[in-house]
Amino acid sequence: MPYRAVVVGASGYSGAELLRLLAGHPAIEVSAATSREFAGADIATVYPNLAAYAGRSFVALDEADLEAADIVFLALPHGASMAVGAPLAAAGGRIVDFSADFRLADAGLYRTWYGAEHSAPEWLGKWVYGLPELHRDQIRGAALVANPGCYPTAATLALAPLLAAGLIEPAGITIAASSGVSGAGRGMNAGVHFSHVDASVKAYGLGTHKHTPEIEQELSIAAGAATTVTFVPHLVPTARGLLATCVARLAAGATAASVRDAVAERYAGEPFVRATPSPPETKYVSGSNGAHVHATADERTGAAIVVCAIDNLGKGAAGQALQNANLMLGLDETAGLTAGGIYP
Repeated sequence: MPYRAVVVGASGYSGAELLRLLAGHPAIEVSAATSREFAGADIATVYPNLAAYAGRSFVALDEADLEAADIVFLALPHGASMAVGAPLAAAGGRIVDFSADFRLADAGLYRTWYGAEHSAPEWLGKWVYGLPELHRDQIRGAALVANPGCYPTAATLALAPLLAAGLIEPAGITIAASSGVSGAGRGMNAGVHFSHVDASVKAYGLGTHKHTPEIEQELSIAAGAATTVTFVPHLVPTARGLLATCVARLAAGATAASVRDAVAERYAGEPFVRATPSPPETKYVSGSNGAHVHATADERTGAAIVVCAIDNLGKGAAGQALQNANLMLGLDETAGLTAGGIYP
């Protein structure tokens, strides 16, 4: 019998992407897909690309039997998951949470960066941070996994190998990252309206973006020392895709070759992360769970430069959630996923 999954918040972009991936999964089937906005509507009418679900409807949250599911995916906005995730965790549920509600171990950081008190602080630090390339052993067989954000996924994959090897300084790192409009979610507002984003690029959240403490938390673990970053996100006029360009001060003795070799050695054998000989493009991983990382150094200025490309809805959200679920359930980590993008 296949494992039964409930996708909560399935009508958002990340939830719908997860439905697409699960439609082809050999060992997990969707028992319910919830939506507040589209409860009662045919899934394939709301998302015509999800033809596999034709004749099935989104349901309201209270109609889904979460406790009977083998795994629950919470594809809810920040601040909304904790109200569902905490009681379900207390009941012994197996959960992958897409939001930031359980990613940070420090309730004070949540208050500072999200501007609200956490309603279930007793659960912070009890969820495994779901970046398999760093925490695979803890994720395997875990019941509670906090799926990383898209920007932190790219930034951490880029920088963690160099910090762990002592090749870059942990202070003063700069991350300039660009994401497609789908990263803002399905909701419509002026900031993502076609006439606003077409043929335009903008920086936003300078010094205030909520992913900053998550990036610093994971990079500090990799470095074994407090790590600080200046994070500058950008919105670019494409539907999906994310590119992070990270610049850090080289440690004494580090070279372009040692930086390149450290990344290549760290990801050798990884099913979804590839060290590339040249800077990657987002198109190379579009529609996939792949991540391409290119590392080098400007020895003239003493700076390491690492570029990482992911699909913000793939490795940055739904793909990574499914990768985590596979590990949690004892399945082949790659089941239902691909590393290669749709190109051109």
